[in-house]
Amino acid sequence: MKALDITALILLVVGGLNWLLVGLFSLDLVALIFGGQSAILARVVYILVGLSAIYCLKFVGMLNTQPSGGKR
Repeated sequence: MKALDITALILLVVGGLNWLLVGLFSLDLVALIFGGQSAILARVVYILVGLSAIYCLKFVGMLNTQPSGGKR
């Protein structure tokens, strides 16, 4: 599962950086690279980023847990 976790986090970073560019410069880099927002490859990237966000919700539950050897 570690590879899936890393892949999901990378996709979230890509999506976050894309939204930063959209917000600052009105530049959708994913759409620019893949030929527009309605291009099939751009839509695949958008879907993968969204699925990664849903998958990474599992990390929210880990925020309050301490490692097994930690002090309380």
